[in-house]
Amino acid sequence: MRKIFLFIFSLLIFLSLFPLKAQASSDFLANYNVKYQVSNDQNTHVQINITLSNKTDNYYAASYKIHLGFNDIRNVRAADGEGNILTGVDKGEEDQVINVKFNQKISGPNNKLNFSISFDTPDVAQKLGKIWEINIPGLDSASDISDFNVQVIVPANFGQPAFIKPNIRPASNGNIYIFSKNDLNSSGISMTFGNEQVYQLNLTYHLYNKNLFPVRTEIAIPPDTNYQKVQIQNISPKPENVKIDADGNWLAQYLLSPSSKKDIVVNEKIQLKLTPSSQPESLSKLSDYLKEKQYWEVSNKNIKDKTKELKSPYDVYNFVSNYLTYDYSRVASNEPRLGALKTFLNPTSAVCLEFTDLFIALTRAAGIPAREVDGFAYTQNTKERPLSLVKDILHAWPEYYDKDKKTWIMVDPTWANTTGGLDYFNVLDFDHIAFVIKGIDSNYPVPAGGYKLPDEQSIKDVNVAFAPQYTDENSKVSVVDNLPDKLISGFTSKGYILLKNTGQIVSPSQTITIQSNFLTPRSQSINIDSIPPFGQVMVPVSFAKTSFLTNRTDTTRIMVGGSLIIHQTKIIPLFLSKWGLLGGVIIFAGILIISIIAIKPRNLSFFRRKRENSLRREGKES
Repeated sequence: MRKIFLFIFSLLIFLSLFPLKAQASSDFLANYNVKYQVSNDQNTHVQINITLSNKTDNYYAASYKIHLGFNDIRNVRAADGEGNILTGVDKGEEDQVINVKFNQKISGPNNKLNFSISFDTPDVAQKLGKIWEINIPGLDSASDISDFNVQVIVPANFGQPAFIKPNIRPASNGNIYIFSKNDLNSSGISMTFGNEQVYQLNLTYHLYNKNLFPVRTEIAIPPDTNYQKVQIQNISPKPENVKIDADGNWLAQYLLSPSSKKDIVVNEKIQLKLTPSSQPESLSKLSDYLKEKQYWEVSNKNIKDKTKELKSPYDVYNFVSNYLTYDYSRVASNEPRLGALKTFLNPTSAVCLEFTDLFIALTRAAGIPAREVDGFAYTQNTKERPLSLVKDILHAWPEYYDKDKKTWIMVDPTWANTTGGLDYFNVLDFDHIAFVIKGIDSNYPVPAGGYKLPDEQSIKDVNVAFAPQYTDENSKVSVVDNLPDKLISGFTSKGYILLKNTGQIVSPSQTITIQSNFLTPRSQSINIDSIPPFGQVMVPVSFAKTSFLTNRTDTTRIMVGGSLIIHQTKIIPLFLSKWGLLGGVIIFAGILIISIIAIKPRNLSFFRRKRENSLRREGKES
């Protein structure tokens, strides 16, 4: 397949030479000066000034073609020193072709032919949600191009760019950006203006219990990460609980009845930031991200030997993005995942999972923690920025842990490869939304879009749109105490406190403080991890036994965040409690019954002796 650059703009030159003799375009040198004038209406006016320098005295250029990858070009004009030279525009399968025929016939060494081509296109600059994106094509490596300079002019109201790829300084007036041939290489230009991007997600999950008994299951909901904040607006039907696993995934738990189906709809808003926030990890936890897993053959000799040449995550990123060849034919197919080793041995048929697996295996083998991220990546050109996970056409990319910055860093070697070298290492973009993180397990959890029943493969379960804003709100946690109202002195007591996240955003890690006037311990502090929306945590609480004669009421204060709950507990001796009284009654009744049983035989004996004496007296009298 022809190599594609950003927006597939490849300056391929086809020269018709006279006389009709086979001749290479290397007989001419081309100098390009291209200006992109971006407007607030998302139109870009492109002006290309070209100088052809003749290197021979036998030939001259009679015609010329430029292949443009833009889908939409308008107002095309072309002229040399004597006027119009445009002969037509052809629509190809992947590009537009501008054809010109020169009025001037310039021959002789070092003689120059100057001409210009201009057009308008909406494909360069676009307002996407809260940001402006500008994508300029890369320069094809052609020997006949002696120089190539690009000038990008944006409206002043765009402000400062969030990033520029390649990274250059703007001109003195701040809204003009100048790139040279050395800056561009083949990677092109990508510029983004704005501080954040906000997406609205509507996700559907299909669950089916084919068993004759109830089962518990879970779905993975896009979570908070160090790049994104999540606001869950609704989950229908509501889960029993939402928990956070070791990788930071949010897992909503459900109970499915026998032979039942359940469709779950999740509506949430996501705010993406360009720079990751700090995320300190312990050494013991980071060691889990160095282990070998299925598809990440860390201990394999081929992998280990290769890491001897790769000393840093950047080395691994460069190697993977340049070593593998993206296989577009696999995008629509459901071929099995190859894993790192098979990909390393067969680098010519890779999709995003293979780029990710090889990066993770090499990075882990080099002693650098790494893991996989699956999710949605916004793209307008699936040739340059392809999405390869078949289920709802999602994307996969890796991240590694930077111990100096104390955070996880996401990179995308796949898109670095398919865009001709655009930098997806030093800065990512506003396009990658994490659905799940896989580090402890290379297969689980399954991202949204992967919960499909066999007869529902064609249903679209992932719907993503731009949202106007992300409104920050405070987390909301309700506190329900289930501490005992009465305690029997001389015995230990137990209860629990239930914390429920009733808000739309995650509640941060916090501490529950429990203070009592009499019960011991008098003060308890219990650390609680983050609770995702719709999640709950049950915190067990226990108190030591009191003296047997304690008879009083104690006040317990429960403080969580800004909430205060006061709980009254009555402590009574055993003999005053209902159990003590009941026990006393039982004991008294037992003693009474035993006494009755003991007295009755003695009375019977008394009456028997009395009767015998009476009979003896009657016998004597007779």
